[in-house]
Amino acid sequence: MAEPRSIILNGEPRSTVAATIGALALELEIDPAKIAVERNGEIVPRSTLGAAPLGDGDVLEIVHFVGGG
Repeated sequence: MAEPRSIILNGEPRSTVAATIGALALELEIDPAKIAVERNGEIVPRSTLGAAPLGDGDVLEIVHFVGGG
């Protein structure tokens, strides 16, 4: 089992065992195809979320797009 990582997600401390940002999205039950992510002040291209590694101490901002009118 992976070691938990301490991250800051949308301003709140959080622990996760997700190895990538894509895995974190799935852990949060969010469709990775419907989010925009900033990691440590830089935008992470959506096409790379599945391979973008999470590191201990990373600061993430995740915006989830919701359909509707």
